[in-house]
Amino acid sequence: MELFWTLLPSFIAGLKVTLGYWSITLVASFILCLPAVYLCLHGVKPIQYLMRAYIYVMRGTPLMLQLMFFYFGLPYMGIVLDRVQAAFLAFILNYTAYFTEILRGGIQSIDVGQGEAAQLLGFSRTYTFIHILLPQALRNSIPSFINETLTLLKDTCLVSVLGTDELLRYARIGAGTYATGVPFVYVGIIYLLLNLPMVKGLNWVEKKLNAYR
Repeated sequence: MELFWTLLPSFIAGLKVTLGYWSITLVASFILCLPAVYLCLHGVKPIQYLMRAYIYVMRGTPLMLQLMFFYFGLPYMGIVLDRVQAAFLAFILNYTAYFTEILRGGIQSIDVGQGEAAQLLGFSRTYTFIHILLPQALRNSIPSFINETLTLLKDTCLVSVLGTDELLRYARIGAGTYATGVPFVYVGIIYLLLNLPMVKGLNWVEKKLNAYR
């Protein structure tokens, strides 16, 4: 336990970075996926094709590769980002693509008759999407959103490839300094402790939303 208390300040510093990437990516990606899914379903054809290509690329390539491309590759195109900007850009674009696809599936699981009925009543396509289809799709997609939220927390350790001092990187430093693998055990326990309230909280939200079905 003495080693734990020695490493605790480093773990706290790394935890702040981890939670920062997690929370900002989660909020930004969720907000961006709402207009993105609308464009995927109702945008003009060129926009739909562009959105599908974007989703295909972001889901079809490793997140680590995307991180390295934005940080190491973009400078060759004249675009220079620092490690924080590159990390946020990669994470937000990646998870926006996943959230968009989840939400698209949720919308397509709704009976098409609801959209047709709304149009017959004179509602616009945008109104129908926002007020009729989207609330149902969000409820239908909650389990998938929960899974991606937990995956995002674990994926934050990938920013260490850019030299960012997040939680896992501090564990590596501690393991190298003290020649022991115990710091990795401590970090594993920290991740498990973080997951528990997240799962409980997200399940509570799911139950509350399902109560309004």
